[in-house]
Amino acid sequence: MVQKPGSTKKPEFLFSKEPVAYTDALAFMEGRVDDIIAHRACECVWFLEHPPIYTAGKRADEANLLAPNRFPVFAAGRGGDYTYHGPGQRVVYLMLDLRQRGRDLRKLVRQVECWVLAALSEFNVQASIHDDQIGVWVQRPQLGEQREDKIAAIGLRVRRWVSFHGLALNVEPDLDHFSGIVPCGIADKGVTSLVDLGLPVGLEEADHALLKNFDTIFGTTSETATQIPE
Repeated sequence: MVQKPGSTKKPEFLFSKEPVAYTDALAFMEGRVDDIIAHRACECVWFLEHPPIYTAGKRADEANLLAPNRFPVFAAGRGGDYTYHGPGQRVVYLMLDLRQRGRDLRKLVRQVECWVLAALSEFNVQASIHDDQIGVWVQRPQLGEQREDKIAAIGLRVRRWVSFHGLALNVEPDLDHFSGIVPCGIADKGVTSLVDLGLPVGLEEADHALLKNFDTIFGTTSETATQIPE
């Protein structure tokens, strides 16, 4: 189904059960974005995992790559600094046509943040967002005064008003893997996950929470509401 100009119908939702090589994911996104620009394909939201890797955004500082030989390192082309992807982390790539959504990248970033907040609320996780630091954070007072840990990173790129890249929600990754970088270039805050918070949540439960809240956050029309897989 090709998305017509002016349409706000449901994107195509894709789910990869096996980890996807980062280069393969980039190639897919590049091709899909070109097709959306040319109105040959509809929007796409892709749920996947990657093998353990570090990715560098456009503003990445090499000093924040603490263990360059630990995992493969890829230039991502998105915004932001270094981040980690790996098993147990839900990556969601958002290939959305902002020509139909107001041509407002800041609005899209805030929508993605609010989407994660809404999904986390399904597990009674009280999280927060900040104007000066993109991402989603959880307060950890038991670990120290004013301590905040990041539970979801967000990095987006736009080409001719079509977005790609997206978010990474820490569900049950190996948090030690983040020690090879300064995550997102922020040295005074930690990293957490749903399992680290004591919640027995897996990727499927996280997917359901995200899908349940997609239409409300992104304004999908009711007649094409997102169907949550059984």
